[in-house]
Amino acid sequence: MNHQTDVRINSGSDYLAGDLFVPHGAIGLVIFVHGSGSSRFSKRNRYVAETLNQGGLATLLLDLLTIEEEEIDRRTADYRFDIERLSTRVGDTLSWLQEQDTVAALPIGLFGSSTGAAAALNAAARHRQRVAAVVSRGGRPDLASAELPNVQAPVLLIVGALDHQVLTFNRQAAERLRAATHEISIVEGATHLFEEPGKLEQVAGLARNWFRQHLPASAATPQPPA
Repeated sequence: MNHQTDVRINSGSDYLAGDLFVPHGAIGLVIFVHGSGSSRFSKRNRYVAETLNQGGLATLLLDLLTIEEEEIDRRTADYRFDIERLSTRVGDTLSWLQEQDTVAALPIGLFGSSTGAAAALNAAARHRQRVAAVVSRGGRPDLASAELPNVQAPVLLIVGALDHQVLTFNRQAAERLRAATHEISIVEGATHLFEEPGKLEQVAGLARNWFRQHLPASAATPQPPA
């Protein structure tokens, strides 16, 4: 039986809102990590989440900024580049998930976009025993530069071929990764948001396949201590 619920996650003095969906027989759980300008209600995020659900993966669509922070960020862009704040909240989410009986045993993947990709990679480096795989979509992994060599989970960096500056950032970040498995997947004909026909479908398929490959493997193989 599928399980869907709205959740509130405590992070310091703040609460983060999220939508948790657990399909019957889920083989892993993927947390969506984004900065500002997107949300758990984003059509792009929900499309990708549905594709993952169909592939047997649970999803947590999460807002890492509070409503008040989002409003300030729209005017100032201050919070979207507060990578440490975002990273801490991903860590708090990982702790919360350990206390949820329905998903506590599932291996966890992180799906990061924009500056959220840096927060996802920071969390993967700092919580190696909990994060089993990472996918970045049009992300800024370069903003996690100091932690990149410490990431052990398999990492897939998905970038549009026409998103030239972000592609450069991703190539630079890939050079700093020491994870045994890491790849850059370039989607031809795609710009930053993958709005061109069929491109978001490619992103969703790549992410689904990456998580399906690496999350079940993580469940069968004990993770090294952080």
